[in-house]
Amino acid sequence: MGAAGVGEIAEGLERALCTRPVPVGVAAVRFLIKSEGSTKGVACLLGVSQRTVQRWVTSRPGIRRRPGCEHAQRISAVVRARWQPRVRARQQARAEADGFVFHARARFGFAAAAGSSDDPRRRLITQHLSGAVARELFAAQDAGAGEQQQLVILARALGHAYFRDGGRRAHGLVVAFTDVEFADFSIG
Repeated sequence: MGAAGVGEIAEGLERALCTRPVPVGVAAVRFLIKSEGSTKGVACLLGVSQRTVQRWVTSRPGIRRRPGCEHAQRISAVVRARWQPRVRARQQARAEADGFVFHARARFGFAAAAGSSDDPRRRLITQHLSGAVARELFAAQDAGAGEQQQLVILARALGHAYFRDGGRRAHGLVVAFTDVEFADFSIG
């Protein structure tokens, strides 16, 4: 839970694209061994010795070691990149075609007179957003856009769907969407 800088949007998109949780810890190393074919391949991939990888996965007491913080981050990044590629592609295509349901708790509203019910405040938001928004979010993510740029995309889309009623009213509003506590995406 935190501010927009934590990566809540990116994490929510990641969760929506996977049908099973991404392995962590020893399971992640075992996944890499299975995908690479050997501890030597994993060692080359992570830039460590083969013996180090063997120590991470051994079942012998007293010999087993846990990856250090830097290695654990590297393992996590490699596993996330390789986890369920076909499922991810299928889920992304479905979201881009049909849209998705966005569910979040954040500060959301627009600049209004003091005391207005539309003033920015903490809201629990559940809104269906179109495939065009999904395409824009995935394109921004692929281009390396930060959390702030993704928030701008979502603010524009939520403002259009929530306050402007699909473009039928309230033209010219500047929507505020900040302080994201959590963000989840439901696809299909």
